[in-house]
Amino acid sequence: MATQPETTRSINPFIGLLGLGLIVAGIWIWNHLTFDTQDYITDEILPILGAVLVLGIGVWIGTKKWRARKERLQLRDRLLQRFQKEPSAQKRRDLAFTLIEVNQFEAEGLETVTEPMAELFIWTLKTALGDKQHRIRGMSASYLGVLKHQASVPLLIRALEDDHAHVRACAALALGRMRAQDAKAKLEEKMKEDWDQTVRSRSREALERIR
Repeated sequence: MATQPETTRSINPFIGLLGLGLIVAGIWIWNHLTFDTQDYITDEILPILGAVLVLGIGVWIGTKKWRARKERLQLRDRLLQRFQKEPSAQKRRDLAFTLIEVNQFEAEGLETVTEPMAELFIWTLKTALGDKQHRIRGMSASYLGVLKHQASVPLLIRALEDDHAHVRACAALALGRMRAQDAKAKLEEKMKEDWDQTVRSRSREALERIR
């Protein structure tokens, strides 16, 4: 256990001295160059090196994003396969939650399972009652909005009267995402009268999107 810190302490000063030596050597070499050579490096070489560096960073960032997206889509495909084969309703619902999150809260790419996922979220809103289950009710309401499931609008309007403020706020968020015209009156009521500030804010944001 004591060997690793001692090795680290012996290496770090060497690296520091090496870096300092390179800096000093670079300054010495620069000072001994002719003015024409210095001008040539400044005017010709450094801009090229800068452009190459910027290009390299851009390629590195682009490659990193491409790999991350590829890995995310591969994970989404595996989850889709698991979702379609899973017999348990609760496990399918949990997989549906994960799919929405992995897909970065977008419906695109989930078209093949949109309807069964929506049915699970509707089932959850109707059956996961009680204060202890407010989180999964809220997620179900919010994710119905992600799926743009218009048939669930009446249920989401009723969810604006849920006993838990978190569920009401998520329902308002979903209705705003769906630009549900039928919910305008209820959202205006919630914006003015709900005791919870978050619900009032979400209702106001939803109305702004609907209008």
